[in-house]
Amino acid sequence: MSNKPLHITNGSVLTGILNELKIEGDFLSWQAMLCEGPTTEMVFSNRFLEMRKAYFKAYYNVEVDNELIHSELEKLNHPELYSEIILWFEYDLFCHINMVAVISLIKQKKIDLPIYLVCSGREKGSKNLKGLGELSPDQLMQHYDSKILLNEEDLDMARSVWRIYCGLDHNLLKPLIVKSSSFDYLSNCLKAHLERFPDAITGLNDLERNILEILNKHKITSKNHLLGYILNYQGYFGYGDLQLKRIIDELSIFYSVNDDGVVLNRNGLLALQDQHNFAEDIDNGITYGGVKKAAFYFSKSANKLVKSVHYDD
Repeated sequence: MSNKPLHITNGSVLTGILNELKIEGDFLSWQAMLCEGPTTEMVFSNRFLEMRKAYFKAYYNVEVDNELIHSELEKLNHPELYSEIILWFEYDLFCHINMVAVISLIKQKKIDLPIYLVCSGREKGSKNLKGLGELSPDQLMQHYDSKILLNEEDLDMARSVWRIYCGLDHNLLKPLIVKSSSFDYLSNCLKAHLERFPDAITGLNDLERNILEILNKHKITSKNHLLGYILNYQGYFGYGDLQLKRIIDELSIFYSVNDDGVVLNRNGLLALQDQHNFAEDIDNGITYGGVKKAAFYFSKSANKLVKSVHYDD
């Protein structure tokens, strides 16, 4: 057996940074974005790949290169070359859904190697949570040196999260929110996920309402200006430019763009005043794993998802 580790990173940018630091081992860059769109429990099965390809074409007009995915994942077909697997993922929902999918894929392939986690988030001396790419070389090396060995309970929990996410009842995630594990930020991410479903009163989810709050509180000169605000003040979602630009466009019924910038209109004010439910007006048909966003409301009073009486599958 080789003493070489296999590093699975959250993308090519981080892989490049770690290569510059001359960290020993091979690298697999995980380029997927699984926190929205349909998924299946069998990660990267033919059905899974076709569903993802159709999703990206429909919502982003992006052609997914499945051959490139297979090429990168080929490293997982040769576990005998490695002594351990080290996961490099961040504190947010975007990364955590990818992370539990990675762990599920490793177990799906029956790979029996120690699995470690390097996860950024809270940093001493900083008020804001930090992504791995935002850390200094010294901070990255400190995280690497203190990487966490995931035990079987951790791995089982990750697989449970993935299985539930791909299923029809996301309320099953609730007990996992209060379960202790080596995943310091998983609880926050699962809460953020449930709050991505429409609010029972306004029909807006937590992120959508936050965008309208930004427009209400700040002078926003353009959509790009708004994008910058959201990127910095989105909490545990971890969405990228591509996702946030889509969401901004889908919320266009709530604002006007004129010489004064991007300004809330009457609909936007009604939404913030809890005067109207806009769920049907902004339903984009999007899916989170195995569930349509529009199929459920998130009830803050009950702290759970409630089946929408208006949804017709």
